[in-house]
Amino acid sequence: MIEVQALCKDYGPYRAINNLNFSLKKGDVVGFLGPNGAGKSTTMKIITGFMAPTSGKASVAGFDVFENPIEVKKRIGYLPETPPVYTDMFVKDYLTYVAELKEVKKDKIKTLVDRAIEKTNLGSVQNRLIGHLSKGFRQRVGIAQAIVSDPEVLILDEPTVGLDPKQVAEIRELIQELRGQHTIILSTHILSEVQAVCEKVIIINKGKIVAQDTISNLSKLEKGQSRLFIRLRKDIADLHSVISGIDGILSIDSGASNREWKVDLQGQDETIEAISSRIVSQGLGLLELSPTRMDLEDVFLKLTYGQDKGGES
Repeated sequence: MIEVQALCKDYGPYRAINNLNFSLKKGDVVGFLGPNGAGKSTTMKIITGFMAPTSGKASVAGFDVFENPIEVKKRIGYLPETPPVYTDMFVKDYLTYVAELKEVKKDKIKTLVDRAIEKTNLGSVQNRLIGHLSKGFRQRVGIAQAIVSDPEVLILDEPTVGLDPKQVAEIRELIQELRGQHTIILSTHILSEVQAVCEKVIIINKGKIVAQDTISNLSKLEKGQSRLFIRLRKDIADLHSVISGIDGILSIDSGASNREWKVDLQGQDETIEAISSRIVSQGLGLLELSPTRMDLEDVFLKLTYGQDKGGES
């Protein structure tokens, strides 16, 4: 459904995105995840035809974004970070206008406008001026204009920014309802959003893709990898000297103090038992040893900032 090949975008000497390659199938719900300034919005603008790449290509449903821009735009619903709404128009009139712009067949416009209003819970404000609506309702209008033509592809750029928790939950529920009917790209830096609605993740950092896989696979990093949180009664400057040489240990990092440590390992019971025995035999006072699976937040922080939830790695 979407193919991106060797995509690059330069702003003068600055390269915003660098050699991006990914493909999405029909019905995929993908989180495009990265810190602010990673290149997410630039990528979305290129896929939607809003901006030209410096090099590389992007296609939607087999149509090149710049060789067949009209065909691509017919198949895409796009919500930019700032909703593209006309504040001096009434909600229903605006959605009708958008449907006409997207060349929806005249006999289907009313049905699709009513459907978009229903899906986004805009019925109570459909006859109000957009400029008189709250930010949450304007965001819903932005999503409504994205889905009003019943597009094959939905691209949502930070759809819940600035919304209160109830509005965030409603937008997430809407995205859940749309899955299966559309190929959806959710561009965000909010991890909980991706985990709530997406099946796959593409992580971008400094303009490059650093990981792409299912959420469950990324959360493991490697099959069987896990983390131990260790709390000791005694201070120790370097836990490496105590447990080095034990098979299966991948990394050892200090926590908030010299009594707290994090050990990443290729999670076999024998490795955990050996670490425990070594610490006890050294008389360090083992107060806590808690194995946990690495989660998406750990992966994201390691890949984008070189650290995890506990601090620098």
